[in-house]
Amino acid sequence: MFSFLYRLATGLGAPFIGLYLLKRRAEGREGRARFAERFGHPSRPRPDGHLVWCHAASVGEAASILALVEKLRGLYPNTSILVTTGTVSSANMLAERLPPGTFHQYVPVDLVPCVTRFLRYWRPHFALFIESELWPNMLDGLRARQIPAALINARMSDASFRRWYRAKGWAKRLMSGFVLCLAQTEDDRSRFVALGARPVRCFGNLKYAAKPLPADEKELARLRPEIGNRPVWLLASSHRGEEEMVLAAHQKLREKWPDLLLIVVPRHASRGEEIAALLDERGIAYAQRTKQASIDGQTQIYLADTMGELGLFYRLCRVVFIGGSFKPVGGHNPVEPAQLDCAIVFGPHMHNFSAIAREFTRQQAAIQLQGEGEIAFTVDRLLSSEGEKMKYATAARILADQKRHVIDQVADALAPWLGQRSEDRKQKPETYSSRSESRLSAGRVP
Repeated sequence: MFSFLYRLATGLGAPFIGLYLLKRRAEGREGRARFAERFGHPSRPRPDGHLVWCHAASVGEAASILALVEKLRGLYPNTSILVTTGTVSSANMLAERLPPGTFHQYVPVDLVPCVTRFLRYWRPHFALFIESELWPNMLDGLRARQIPAALINARMSDASFRRWYRAKGWAKRLMSGFVLCLAQTEDDRSRFVALGARPVRCFGNLKYAAKPLPADEKELARLRPEIGNRPVWLLASSHRGEEEMVLAAHQKLREKWPDLLLIVVPRHASRGEEIAALLDERGIAYAQRTKQASIDGQTQIYLADTMGELGLFYRLCRVVFIGGSFKPVGGHNPVEPAQLDCAIVFGPHMHNFSAIAREFTRQQAAIQLQGEGEIAFTVDRLLSSEGEKMKYATAARILADQKRHVIDQVADALAPWLGQRSEDRKQKPETYSSRSESRLSAGRVP
């Protein structure tokens, strides 16, 4: 019943979904040149032979699986890998970091005709969904074509679990489309089991296996002398409202550290002008990266309003405050600064990385604050003691290194489906049942 209602609702809503995507394109949130991919139209030829499809929602999920994609290419060099995401920022990141033999497309919206068009063209032999991507029409399409799928690095919050549990029968049907579910934590594993997923295993979080974020060496060489010996700290991936908190702490810290420099990297680079206006209003001297401004002795804030450069700023700062954690956003990935020898501080809202945050605080590899009044005190404590800073940075690096083995366990678990040659598992449209095909093809989209 829920499957029918979902198909009906998405079918009736198709024109409105199309209009919504057009609005996003006008706002620059959809790729203009490859917009048709969102409706299942390919923009490149399908490579011959065995094809694995890997879907991640956005930048964070895509970054977490790059190491796995590279490993699978090494283990199965004759297998091509299609990676899909739904955001422009993730597409730009993958364009720079995907290994040879892999390529990117935008994921089609979960409308039956778009799903049908996508699957008919690409004919994947195996599909990997990352974290919490549960799209009913797509999973029905894979099931109808007998294409095995796995949910890896799977996570589910308490709130999401409660919503799915109200439709437990439908959830069980969706979960039956996965031949394997690999959960991030034991809590996640229990939730997926309760919803009917089988088998469910837990090896840990693939974010630990990611390579350190890259950095432009020329920019490192240029910025280091500009900063010189000044004490410096970083607000990474900030969200609206957090800049004001951190600026208040920074102004307080400057009473003791008059040459203190704060680097602000907003989560969304499009907020650069908004943050610049805030700094102008407060009369704070700043240099804006998108304006190619340099850091000089008067600069209090360096506003790094660009995308994909966190690796650069993690290398320039030893004290890092992770944004999205003082607003109920859920935080951002602490493994990335841990890999680059940073002392890490985050706020109370780390629910998107709850298990990692607990492990980091338990191992004294990060400091979790409960209120904004603690920011200045904690940063001062880290700036004042090289030993204290080193203690947290070293513990974070060791923890991140110890957890890297998760990638080998995941690759081994996927081997029964990835190890087959393309001729052992051919997927042709004409083998699909006419009933399934007609059911999946109903409806129209742009």
